[in-house]
Amino acid sequence: MIKNIKVIIFDWGDTLMRDYDNSGPMAHWKKVALIPGIKDVLRELEKNYTLCVASNAGESDSELMKSALKRVGIDNFFSYFFTSKDLGFEKPDIRFYEAILKSESFSANECLMVGNHYDNDIVSSKSIGMTTILFDENNKFSDSESADYKINRIIQILDILRS
Repeated sequence: MIKNIKVIIFDWGDTLMRDYDNSGPMAHWKKVALIPGIKDVLRELEKNYTLCVASNAGESDSELMKSALKRVGIDNFFSYFFTSKDLGFEKPDIRFYEAILKSESFSANECLMVGNHYDNDIVSSKSIGMTTILFDENNKFSDSESADYKINRIIQILDILRS
């Protein structure tokens, strides 16, 4: 069981929404889509946790991120939106995560980072004391020892938090 978690930080592309590798901000893409099951997960998690989005999406600031999330109806689940463009640092630089913690006075040991990229989302956030869940939908990461948990369906987050 994960104890003391108050804040859940989600990566954006291929964790909340599909990343189709288009150019330009996701808010302007012709096609956008959710990761299957994410809306149900967010609906459940918002009852007990502060939810955030943190992304390296260099072409999007937090306002463009919110616009993209609004297109798929999940913007209202999140209290905070962080982008590398706004923070001035990119994952896996630990200063990216430190800036998030400092900006909202979060404690690392009260944060859970959920992401689909092992080096960017898991290794660096874990190194500063966050609990981590690697969302490895297609089992592409054989090395995942830094992740506290590894899942391949986003709905499994609920099982981890309930156990």
